[in-house]
Amino acid sequence: MSERLDPRDRAGRHPFGTGAHTAGGRARAGAGTGTGTGAEARTAAESEPEPEAGTTAKSDIGPEREIGAGSGTEEAGTAAESDIGVEVVRRPGPTTRARITQVRAGAARERRDDLATEEPLEIRIQAGEARRTVAITMRTPGHDFELAAGFLYGEGVLAPADVASIAYCTDDDVPPEARYNTVTVRLRGGLPDLPALDRHFMTSSACGVCGSASLDALRDRCAPPPPRDGLRIPAEVLYGLPERLRRAQSVFGKTGGLHAAGLFTAEGEPVAVREDVGRHNAVDKLVGWALMGGRLPLGGHVLMVSGRSSYEIMQKALTAGLPVVCAVSAPSSLAVDLAREFGMTLVGFLREERFNLYSAPERVEV
Repeated sequence: MSERLDPRDRAGRHPFGTGAHTAGGRARAGAGTGTGTGAEARTAAESEPEPEAGTTAKSDIGPEREIGAGSGTEEAGTAAESDIGVEVVRRPGPTTRARITQVRAGAARERRDDLATEEPLEIRIQAGEARRTVAITMRTPGHDFELAAGFLYGEGVLAPADVASIAYCTDDDVPPEARYNTVTVRLRGGLPDLPALDRHFMTSSACGVCGSASLDALRDRCAPPPPRDGLRIPAEVLYGLPERLRRAQSVFGKTGGLHAAGLFTAEGEPVAVREDVGRHNAVDKLVGWALMGGRLPLGGHVLMVSGRSSYEIMQKALTAGLPVVCAVSAPSSLAVDLAREFGMTLVGFLREERFNLYSAPERVEV
């Protein structure tokens, strides 16, 4: 199974897939989509060719083109000299190799290890000549455009129809070594008024970008899922989600150090999976994938996360229209409060053949 990528030219441009949208910029979730799971869910950066120096990866709201990570074995942030002496800045990959000392049963040996790469990503918005930095987050490189789009959508900064293009930044104020750590989202129309976002921003990978739209803003923006939406998920389907998510984590298999967020059908079939050192970033990447493919809202689907469920994760799921959220660990009190207020089904401690239902249990058949 693999995600279908739109045709692209050598500069990394993608046509805007307007045919996937219905009125208002939304389409039925899952229509015409591929999957992004298993070995094929690894970032496209691992198989894409290195661009020429100075080129920009750009998306016109199609699937993101990840550039120049090679096999993911180069150390993050390193640069190489070409044969003609021109410095070529390499985009960091999702993994970084390191030499370590392993101690086992009292014996020590030197060996190579693969680490999950953690680097900052600056998210900018631009309308005409006006621009603004909205957030800086620590993330695992890969699917950066999705991360930017998903975060901005989840925080209410933009709607799918507002986005003109997404590109790595080559502005004069961005040094070459930061080129692939800065993403600019160009908007149609003017810059939005963002007073609520002034308190962002430097965030850690432990938290992700957790600006957390207020409950009042969510009430104004989001309607609860219909109480009789007809969605019924057998408990047997839920039992299998953690293992299906784990099998789709290609980078976790190398490093053992990443969170994951997976989108599944009500029958338990994987639709797309994203990984990141930040659990919230993984969800943003997934929502960004849906936004860029014209798949929002995601009604009738299930979000499965590899860690705990927090208020921020529930917020992101709510804005994406997801009625069911499952986690292998515990929810926070605010996550439960939000789920109950908006009629979302929240499942926690989903391990082996057991789980807890914290809200809207009617969607699960036991």
